[in-house]
Amino acid sequence: MAVPKRKTSRMQKRQRKAANRYEGVQANFCTNCSAPVAPHRVCRACGQINGEQIISVEA
Repeated sequence: MAVPKRKTSRMQKRQRKAANRYEGVQANFCTNCSAPVAPHRVCRACGQINGEQIISVEA
């Protein structure tokens, strides 16, 4: 039977268990147009992020 050579540290156990706690990405809302947008991404509806115009969007 295989037996571990060293004790698994608390950090390694917690990192392994943390991967199973993932529940998906939280939906954020654009500060300009209130459309749902992924975190750290440009809004597809208005083209802004953090109040700065990044891309031009046709209406």
